Amino acid sequence: MQRTLGLRKPVFHLPPRLVLLATALMGRALGDVILTPQEVTGLRQNLLISPQPPLGTTKLSEWLEQNRTWLGTRYMSEVKRHYR
Repeated sequence: MQRTLGLRKPVFHLPPRLVLLATALMGRALGDVILTPQEVTGLRQNLLISPQPPLGTTKLSEWLEQNRTWLGTRYMSEVKRHYR
C-alpha cells in the first residue's frame, strides 16, 4: 500500500492501551470514533480474517491505484458517513 501511494511512513508497535488512548484523543478532536476496544480485541485475536474466499471482485491493490490521487488528502468521518 505504501508503495502504491508513494508514502514513506514508519510502522511501529504500541501497547493496545496507548493506541486506544491516542485514538480516543484524536477522535474527540475530530468528532469521530476512530478505534474501539472491541476492534482492538478483534484485531489481536485475528477475528477480522475470514477463512472463506473473498466475495468482492475488486482487489485492494487495484482500488488503491485507481484512487491514489485523493486518498489521504482530507479526513473522512465514518460517523458522519454512516450515522448523520
